[in-house]
Amino acid sequence: MAGVTVRPGERRISPVFLGIAAVSAAAGWAAWTGFAERPGLAVFLFVTAAWVVSLCLHEYAHARTALHAGDLTVGARGYLTLNPVKYTHALLSVVLPVLFVVMGGIGLPGGAVYIERSRIRGRLRHSLISAAGPLTNVLFALVCTAPFWLGAADGVPRGFRQALAFLALLQVTAAILNLLPVPGLDGYGVVEPWLSRAVRRQAEPLAPFGLLIVFALLWLPSLNGAFFDAVHTVLRGLGVGEPDTYCGFELYRFWQTDDLCAVSR
Repeated sequence: MAGVTVRPGERRISPVFLGIAAVSAAAGWAAWTGFAERPGLAVFLFVTAAWVVSLCLHEYAHARTALHAGDLTVGARGYLTLNPVKYTHALLSVVLPVLFVVMGGIGLPGGAVYIERSRIRGRLRHSLISAAGPLTNVLFALVCTAPFWLGAADGVPRGFRQALAFLALLQVTAAILNLLPVPGLDGYGVVEPWLSRAVRRQAEPLAPFGLLIVFALLWLPSLNGAFFDAVHTVLRGLGVGEPDTYCGFELYRFWQTDDLCAVSR
């Protein structure tokens, strides 16, 4: 889009993000080489840091798309620096998603960057802004599963392979949940511009509670089973089997495991 102007400092990558990425890289190296005395700790640090990196990229995708659609304020708010501290709700964007991973092994969709929608013209642009975040999770999942669908997984050390499988599961769950057309989630943001004003007005009060409603429904065994069946169907299509994702989760929760998924090269 012509005329997009952002000050150089507003798009400079934050040292906070670079630090998180460095932790992920170092822990991933430790998991790959078996350098760590406790492989579960390396897997925990790798997956947690990589998950936060993906959350930052998710929000960056929203902001970057909004910038090119006409909202120049995203630069001044710090959204283009990939700094998670700059998000509108850092608690929702980073802290809660990490806690949900630790507690239940599910990728909670992150919080928010604030987009001034009044600056953006065209329904398609509004839809693309909402879609950009979950599509980043899809891309991240494809990268994580590349050794599997390329047929190279056997050459990857088991602990690192299982960590990648679990990280891919987080990305797939986040993408599926975020693409649900529920008020408050990105999936609803994709379809909202195409709905009538009356429907949008009725759905608006539900937006603050959409994610809570989804997670309440996931407590129902039938819906929970159907959801994870869909997740594992996607992962199987990418070459990732349930044993790898299960053992990845077990390694991640190293403080509770009985080494049922002991790793070796």
